[in-house]
Amino acid sequence: MPRISPVIAPQPETPVATTFAQIKAKMGKVPNAFATIANSPATLDGYLKFSTTLQSGQLTSRQRELLALAISQVNECQYCLSAHSVTGKMAGLTPVQIREARAGKSNDPLENAIVTFAAQAIQQRGRVSDEELNAARVAGVDDGLMIEIIATIALMTVTNYVNRLADPEIDFPVVQTQL
Repeated sequence: MPRISPVIAPQPETPVATTFAQIKAKMGKVPNAFATIANSPATLDGYLKFSTTLQSGQLTSRQRELLALAISQVNECQYCLSAHSVTGKMAGLTPVQIREARAGKSNDPLENAIVTFAAQAIQQRGRVSDEELNAARVAGVDDGLMIEIIATIALMTVTNYVNRLADPEIDFPVVQTQL
């Protein structure tokens, strides 16, 4: 049972109802994570705007999914691991690639550098060492991409922490947090 209830039926013609209609049109449903965040309409609106803005950045949709999986694994968010295992498949990731991303790895050198850098930044609260920074650069992660990775960490941490706090019902095939 959720610790914070999701918003189920917002009043018609309110900003939350409009936002829910947009989410449903894009995703086919309003995931419980978004319905829970909707308890703070400003937070849901800000989250969605930030997410949309980052979609126009350097990271591909595949790389964003790899990051979502790696970040959610570090933050031990079962809801996001479950959701992004589905959306990762939609972005072309295989089950093996999903598992590798959760472990902070990839067979592709640039993708490996991206998920490794993200895991290091989370675990060290942004204090990535000079050696780790240089290793990311050598692998093709430029300064702008590093900043975008940090922004993606911030975005994912919102949903990871809200889900850890609220414990919404997982409305995707459930994935365990243990690898």
